[in-house]
Amino acid sequence: MALVAPELIQGADVLYRYNTYDSATINGRPQPGFSSGEAMLAMENLSLATLPTGYKFDWTDSSFEERKSGNMAPVALGMSLIFTFLFLAALYESFLTPFAIILSVPVAMLGAVIALTVTGASLSLYGQIGMVLLVGLASKTAILIVEFAKQLREVQRMDLLEATVEAARLRFRPVMMTGISFVVGVLPLVIASGAGAASRVSLGLAVFGGTIMASIGGTILVPIFFRLVQGLREVVHGGPTSPPE
Repeated sequence: MALVAPELIQGADVLYRYNTYDSATINGRPQPGFSSGEAMLAMENLSLATLPTGYKFDWTDSSFEERKSGNMAPVALGMSLIFTFLFLAALYESFLTPFAIILSVPVAMLGAVIALTVTGASLSLYGQIGMVLLVGLASKTAILIVEFAKQLREVQRMDLLEATVEAARLRFRPVMMTGISFVVGVLPLVIASGAGAASRVSLGLAVFGGTIMASIGGTILVPIFFRLVQGLREVVHGGPTSPPE
């Protein structure tokens, strides 16, 4: 008498498990014009509405990290601005001069937003990292002008307006050379394709647009910011200021 009866059936080649539970893996990406957060929220709502009782879902890999970080990107951006301001305040021994540099950061952010909007790309987690990176890039560009203008005003005792115009004229080429070289360097990220291209494109577009705006707008607006801030410093100090010792 036979104890078993063999029977041919079809089954999965690979059985996935997640936290000791049987699981199925679903991969996807957002449509152009939608962020990864919006796509994940739509997926969660769809899963809650359609999955049978007893089924649960969770995120893995970069999606898990994005959900875990939550709204930490604005916090990281705010902290980077605060620390940049404190470092500049220590460098120039002034709480006013750093504003001439920090005010250039929104200009770079505007360039990043324009680049993402024009191309229809989403502001993903990688694009937010690019925003934080722009804080340092925009500050670096502004420092090239502000530092030179301060030297002309405080060391050579040039007229404030003349020092500002001369610094903008003399530092125009270094600013543009630095900006163009960096833009060319991130261009491969902008035109990336293949596996993982979405993250590289989002990061590249944010930095690409922000650097262009910081280089072009910075050369125009940073001298204006310096003229206003330095003029306010001299009003507070009752006359021309001296360089830090």
